[in-house]
Amino acid sequence: MKLSKCPRCDLNYITEAEKYCKVCLREMKGDAPREEIEMCSVCNETPALPGHDVCVFCLKEMNNGGVRGDDGQDAEETVDTAAIGGMDSVSTMDEIIPEIDEDIPSQEFGEIANELSLESVREEEDQDDEEDEDDR
Repeated sequence: MKLSKCPRCDLNYITEAEKYCKVCLREMKGDAPREEIEMCSVCNETPALPGHDVCVFCLKEMNNGGVRGDDGQDAEETVDTAAIGGMDSVSTMDEIIPEIDEDIPSQEFGEIANELSLESVREEEDQDDEEDEDDR
């Protein structure tokens, strides 16, 4: 069984026994292309909404943010801090400030800082402008 490209579209592969691919045959007959129904990625039971990968029911559950308990009412999800290793909440943590090494000699950056000074660049531009006006 050797595969070759469809002579009409040159995209899809066909077997030696076929003249055209299934897509081209459907187009030539005038049939509308069939859209595959995408199932919900959460429950895999109902079709997903267009533009989403979940069904209506799962989307409602996700928007409510709660899990339904046995009695049918939304149960509030609580997290036990002992279950996660006794970690404190983020709001009680201190900000981490990196230590800056003060031993860097400022001589290395002194020449670069002087060369890139805005004041010196402006002065040089003013001098160049004055020289250009004098030359005219």
